[in-house]
Amino acid sequence: MTHTTDPLVTVEHVTRTFGATVALDDVSLTVRPGELVGLLGPNGAGKSTLLSLLTGQRRPDRGVVRLYGGDPRDPASRTRLGLTPQETGLPPTLKVKEVVEFIAGHYPDPLPTGELLDLVGLTDLAGRQTGGLSGGQKRRLAVGLALAGRPGLLLLDEPTTGLDVDARHDLWDVLRSYHATGGTVVLTSHYLEEVQALAERVVVIDHGRVLADDTLAAVLARVQLRRVTFRTTAPTGEALAALPGVARCEQDQDGTVDLVTADADALVRDLVTRSVPFEGITVAGASLEEAFLAMTRVDAPHEPTIPTGATR
Repeated sequence: MTHTTDPLVTVEHVTRTFGATVALDDVSLTVRPGELVGLLGPNGAGKSTLLSLLTGQRRPDRGVVRLYGGDPRDPASRTRLGLTPQETGLPPTLKVKEVVEFIAGHYPDPLPTGELLDLVGLTDLAGRQTGGLSGGQKRRLAVGLALAGRPGLLLLDEPTTGLDVDARHDLWDVLRSYHATGGTVVLTSHYLEEVQALAERVVVIDHGRVLADDTLAAVLARVQLRRVTFRTTAPTGEALAALPGVARCEQDQDGTVDLVTADADALVRDLVTRSVPFEGITVAGASLEEAFLAMTRVDAPHEPTIPTGATR
């Protein structure tokens, strides 16, 4: 793993455009050894463009990008980098074991093939041609190939796309184990629960700008949303959704209601004063999804949206 305190990734005031489209707008970002960073943003936010700059596939129009202190376009800067892109081209006639051995042969001290296949749950498929793998199996192989050279830094673009829930959780365990040994991870994901389960630091990007860059807890605290859950027999979902301060309302057939609000205390007072019958009430913090949606509202593309009653 990486034995340094210097930043592995440095992005300083980077702008990247494609014609009239601004993909990244004055973005700055630093990733230090041992961090596990979740990169969040809607489609077209600039996440993949940022990763393409870190891997040397593209260059910025303005600003500076450094990988291990060097130019990402220099192969020497990428020797300790593992990468899983969104689309992975695998030679369809080669067997899984053969692909792993081919990639491993490019590194001075690769993981043993058997250990790597076991790590990503593909031992039983070692003799199968990659063209015969399912989409989820190909994603597992892609992550395995990213780990083949014992990298100090992993860049993972939507690493669990196509995996079922159990396989996704298994791969989370792989990433946690890698991180526990000192590995550094930057991942993008449209599974918001994935970032919430893995990341210690969250960077939210929208319209090419960084809206938030902080710990997971701090990002959630910035919007201060609360989820109020209870059971009721009387009101309809429409009536509850109309209560002051309710941002979202969900009601199950069994009478369980979830209300998302910026002021849980005021909401509970409203329930009492309006004589709404309820039982089993609980109040919990917002999920990352709720915080993310609040920050990337269409009506405020360049600044985090703070719900009424919350503080910056």
